[in-house]
Amino acid sequence: MSGVITEKQVITAVVKLLRKAETELPDDVLAALKAARDKESNPIARMQLSAIIKNADFAKENVIPICQDTGVPIFFVDVGCEARINFDLEEVIRKGAAKATEEIPLRPNAVHPLTRESSGNVGPGFPDVIFDFVPGKNVKITVMPKGGGSENMSALRMFTPSEVDDVKRFVIETVKNAGGMPCPPVIVGVGIGGTFDKAARLAKKAALRRLDKTPDGFEQELLEAINSLGIGPMGIGGDTTALKVNVECAHCHVASLPVAINIQCWAARRATVTLEG
Repeated sequence: MSGVITEKQVITAVVKLLRKAETELPDDVLAALKAARDKESNPIARMQLSAIIKNADFAKENVIPICQDTGVPIFFVDVGCEARINFDLEEVIRKGAAKATEEIPLRPNAVHPLTRESSGNVGPGFPDVIFDFVPGKNVKITVMPKGGGSENMSALRMFTPSEVDDVKRFVIETVKNAGGMPCPPVIVGVGIGGTFDKAARLAKKAALRRLDKTPDGFEQELLEAINSLGIGPMGIGGDTTALKVNVECAHCHVASLPVAINIQCWAARRATVTLEG
C-alpha cells in the first residue's frame, strides 16, 4: 500500500543502523579525537589517542564493533503525525534489535536488574525507545548504543533554586569523581530543569548531539574547567578529559532545580535513518 511504512522496512533499517553505529565512529567524533591528539602535550596521552583512532579505523574497515561493550541500544524515534503505521512500532524496533544481535553480532547485554538473569539483548524496557511526534509523514530513527562504563558514572541531583550557582561545581565534580572509569575523553551531556525524569532525558539528548556545533559560553566554561582537571585519555593524564560539553535546558517548577549529567565515552556511537511515508 503506497505511503505505508512496513514492519520489514523498520526491521531492516534497525539492523543497518546498529551495524553502522557499532562499527563506524561518527565523522564529528573522529575529527574531535584527531584534533585532541594533534594538540596533546602529554606523549603517553597522545599515543593513547592514536591507539583509539587506529581502533576506530580497524573496526570500520573490518565491519566489527568498535568496543566489546556494544552497549544499551537507545532509540530516539521521531514519528510524523501523518505517518501511516499499522503495527506496534516499538515492538518491531525490538525485533530489529534482536535480529541485529545475531547478525552483527552484538554482546547480549540485557539482564534482569535483580536476578541478573540474561534475556539476550531484548527484554522489558530493553532496548530503550523514546518517541517524539513531529510534523510530516516520515519516521526518523536514531540509535545511540550506550556503554555501561560511562552510563554508570552519570548523576542526578535535585537542587533548590538558591543553589543555582552550584550547578557548575556539580558537573565538574561528577567528571572528576568518574576519573578514568568512563573511558575518557568523554562527552558530557547536561540536562537542567524540567522534572526528575525530564532532566535525565535532557542530559541523554545532550550527549547525543554532534560535537562540531559551536558551544555557548556556559558549555565552553564547563569544558575548559573539566579539561583543567588533567584526567586525560583513559585516565592516564593529559590535556583532553572531555571532547565536548552539551547542555539542554527546560523550564521547571518554581521550587525545583533538577540537574542531570550523562557521561558518554569516547566511543560516542550513533546513526540515523529516515523512513519515508
